[in-house]
Amino acid sequence: MGAVISVVLYILLAPIVGGLLAGLDRKITARMQGRIGPSILQPFYDVRKLFAKETLSIGKFQYLTIISFLIFVIFTGACFFAGLDILLVFFVLTTAAMFFVLAAGLPNSPFSRMGAMRELVQMLAYEPMVLLVAVGLYKATGTFVIKDIISSDVSAIVYLPGMFIGFLYILTIKFRKSPFDLSTSHHAHQELVKGITTELSGKTFAILEITHWYENVMLLGVVALFILNSSVWSIPVAIVVCLLAYFLEILIDNTCARVKWDFMLKSAWIVTIIFGTVNLLILQYLF
Repeated sequence: MGAVISVVLYILLAPIVGGLLAGLDRKITARMQGRIGPSILQPFYDVRKLFAKETLSIGKFQYLTIISFLIFVIFTGACFFAGLDILLVFFVLTTAAMFFVLAAGLPNSPFSRMGAMRELVQMLAYEPMVLLVAVGLYKATGTFVIKDIISSDVSAIVYLPGMFIGFLYILTIKFRKSPFDLSTSHHAHQELVKGITTELSGKTFAILEITHWYENVMLLGVVALFILNSSVWSIPVAIVVCLLAYFLEILIDNTCARVKWDFMLKSAWIVTIIFGTVNLLILQYLF
């Protein structure tokens, strides 16, 4: 029953929390740039306007792929908050991302297709660290099952500090923040126009925004997974850590210029090797 309640709460509340985080992101970004910024509720207003606009689509298949992206992301989050296998969660999340790439590759647009190719490169950069996190959590707690991981007596971060740092690094890629926002562009004057989202408009773009809200909440849930344990006091600590991690991503986004794809790929793999693999080897031979 607890798992069912968690899933229902995720489905109902994740877009609200994700939208508020997006609004907070825009407000903090504006303050960092010396502007007042929009209302924290502005992302909800934007999505409402997108649903009211005309949707220009190359065909029903593109709409189907975006809907599939949304469904698989929701299913990923539902599996996570139901406390199921962490490997299942990560594999389904990767499947969801492939539908997003497919939707961008369908239009005959050089900007959209270039964005899709760069999205694949980004996946190649962060997937090794994601899989290592799953393996590390297993080595630290003895299980892949999320509900058992959070029931451990000691927080996983005690054994996995390197993997926590590595996951924060690739989280910049997953959040599509600068310097790793290669597949999409926040500003129309940049070389990709809007990159992977160039050919999305109206309802399809609104659905994409909601999907990202669901995804961001689930990714912050993985951050919380490093902190949560059997103590009830770990819950507020995990929430604070998630908020600090999100603020760190906003800070990085506003202080770093976009890098080239090869630097992103090399740096992500180097971080994975240094912080992920070394942490796993130490855990293997010392504990």
